[in-house]
Amino acid sequence: MEMTSRSLRGDSPGDCVHFDGLISRNGGDSTEVSVPLTLPGKRLSPIEGGNLYRLRDRKFLLEDKKRLCALALGTALLGILLMIIHAEMCPFVYLPGSSAAFIINCSISMSTGCLLILIIVFHYKDIRLFIIDHNQVDWRIAMTSHKVLVITLELLVCAIHPVGTYWEVGLPIPLEALEVNASSSAPLCVSHHHGETLMDMELLLSALMFLRLYLVHRAILLHSKVLLSASYRSIGSLNNINFTFRFVLKVLMNKYPARTLLVFILFFWLSASWMLTLCERQTKAITGHMDTALWLIAITFLTVGYGDVSPNTNCGKAVCLFTGVMGVACTAMLVAVVTKKLALNKGEKHVHFFMLDIQISKRIRHAAANVLRECWLLHRTNLTKGNSGEHRRHQRCLLEAIRVFRHLRLKQRKLRDYASEMVDLPKMQMIMCDLSANWNNSYRELEQRILSMEQKLDELSRCFQQTSELLSQALRHRSPEIR
Repeated sequence: MEMTSRSLRGDSPGDCVHFDGLISRNGGDSTEVSVPLTLPGKRLSPIEGGNLYRLRDRKFLLEDKKRLCALALGTALLGILLMIIHAEMCPFVYLPGSSAAFIINCSISMSTGCLLILIIVFHYKDIRLFIIDHNQVDWRIAMTSHKVLVITLELLVCAIHPVGTYWEVGLPIPLEALEVNASSSAPLCVSHHHGETLMDMELLLSALMFLRLYLVHRAILLHSKVLLSASYRSIGSLNNINFTFRFVLKVLMNKYPARTLLVFILFFWLSASWMLTLCERQTKAITGHMDTALWLIAITFLTVGYGDVSPNTNCGKAVCLFTGVMGVACTAMLVAVVTKKLALNKGEKHVHFFMLDIQISKRIRHAAANVLRECWLLHRTNLTKGNSGEHRRHQRCLLEAIRVFRHLRLKQRKLRDYASEMVDLPKMQMIMCDLSANWNNSYRELEQRILSMEQKLDELSRCFQQTSELLSQALRHRSPEIR
């Protein structure tokens, strides 16, 4: 396995690379034009030419990774679909001499083999991309312990598929076992005469095939507009942001929160409901039907739990427990999304608090007027020397008016403090820019005025000099006459 970059000869014998940067593939049947490697009248150095070829190879490897990821996801979904058909058809088509279940299981195994090959080729392309990005030659540098562990786990997860049907091939099945298997409506193509252990193993392998859906996050990452956009990558590299699935998921939740949650919840409900029917079907319980399982999954996901139905097997209890945990997490995200949608934006908050400030100011003026009125009434009662009951009543009214006035002032102060915290940085920056522009204009006007004053002073100095010269001349003319 050679992990170097692509040579100038191309990837196939039919490819040929011209010296002006044009790439012709398949002997001229289809031509792909790339960026010219040389400018007219300019020869590139070997280092610059190598960098351009590295960029071209990197682009090809990214496109190959996208295609391989899409093919791997399609193969994984095909295997899961065949497994569902295999589990649903076996109680009805499993008859002596029938080979339909064996053919479907062979198709699942073939799809699993193709998926493993695609995973290996994907990581091969990923290692080549690592070598090009880091300008390395030896491919073993990229094979870190974490990388080896990730590849091993992916291969183990993708290799899981039901194999119980192979035990049925070539083995004589007694008539009693057939009757028991037909009457019990076993969920998988495994007879009871093989034991409960094989049935539990087949059930576990069928449920674990849903782990292949981890390829969805890789497909979303490689096909997202965030990763394909050059502007996103440039700005992200300047800000030290890694474009991972977490970042892409945050972008999707910010742009399409309701759509993303709805798709995830519906897909999770359907998958969990089918897994619950798969677990409960062998007990002949009511939860073995799809409609009842869907109802149980929905009320467990929403953390309602009416208690009318409940799982009977350990596998069904585990599915309901996982559904409850996911329901709590999705409910928290749904509450966050709804809160964000119902929250006021900056403009609406400014308008709302401005109107509240106006209303509180009116109430403060009325409260101040009530304080003055009660003071005047109390003073008039003291002057007229009325009864003590009226005097105490006016005192109580005065204290109540003062309390209301102080409460409104405190409320207005809190409102203005909260409104002052809402001042956004762009607005402050705009205000500071306006102030700096005004200061610059004032400085220019001051400079012009200073220049005009200097010119006037120069004119005055010239006038004084001319006046002094005229006076000196006049004194010279009169001096002989005086003598």
